[in-house]
Amino acid sequence: MSPMPDEVTAAIATDLGIADLPSQEQQALIAQFGEVALKAATLAVVSKLEGGKQDEFAKLSAAGDAMALRTFLDREVPAHEAIAKQAVAEEVKRFKSFQVADADAGSAP
Repeated sequence: MSPMPDEVTAAIATDLGIADLPSQEQQALIAQFGEVALKAATLAVVSKLEGGKQDEFAKLSAAGDAMALRTFLDREVPAHEAIAKQAVAEEVKRFKSFQVADADAGSAP
């Protein structure tokens, strides 16, 4: 996988509130956050599927056919993109609140 363009990395760092950290730390946090956000988005979408459809999703996902997976989601969960975006937005909020809580804990006497 190729590295993200600097503008994208900078925008994500700003959204996450980590723009003041050194570049290497930003990259590591963004990579970790990306994994968490992807899992949250996937779980949010999959939770909208009925049991048998979840199995079908898993098979399509394992096959690695992005077009077939998208066609399936378009049919089974028409709002899947909005659901995924909302899940990522919630993860950004959690990340920011964790940062604030961590910073507050570090400044406690």
